[in-house]
Amino acid sequence: MNIAKERKAIDAALDDYRAKLDTIPDEVFTEAPPGGGWSYAEVYSHIMKATLGSCIALERCSHGNCEPTKKGLNLMGHYMMLTGSFPVRAKVPEALAAKMPAEKMSKEDAKNLLIKCRKRIEDTSPLIKDSSPNFRYKHPRLGMLTAGQWFKFIRIHLYHHLKQLKRIEKKFHSM
Repeated sequence: MNIAKERKAIDAALDDYRAKLDTIPDEVFTEAPPGGGWSYAEVYSHIMKATLGSCIALERCSHGNCEPTKKGLNLMGHYMMLTGSFPVRAKVPEALAAKMPAEKMSKEDAKNLLIKCRKRIEDTSPLIKDSSPNFRYKHPRLGMLTAGQWFKFIRIHLYHHLKQLKRIEKKFHSM
């Protein structure tokens, strides 16, 4: 994995999230789109919280603050790391949704979370090159991930939800 390339892609995705905020009308930011589903605000809440949580997992792996293990990715994890995309559109696991619910937030809160995510990415990305592949932290769907795999997951997950924002936009424009 090329850490610099992943970092560049993550930064580009975060730029896209920030730019998109300026195009979303304030009055629809917290509204569910026609036909249902998450609002823009809920997508931002989910993706920023998940990015911050993934940075914590990456940090734990980098500092050896998790049990060393030979366990690795499950089938879905192998698929994602190989293809760089989610195999299906899936709902957030219930246990994770309860621990980290997608909430309606203001655009200002979304901007602040974006800044926080950028800072965490900036702080954690240099840790990856010296991290041991023996330290892995469990992802709720993908199995046991190394620091580098957590970083790649962040990029894949960010791009996955950018597509979701486009679907929401289409729903509002089809009214």
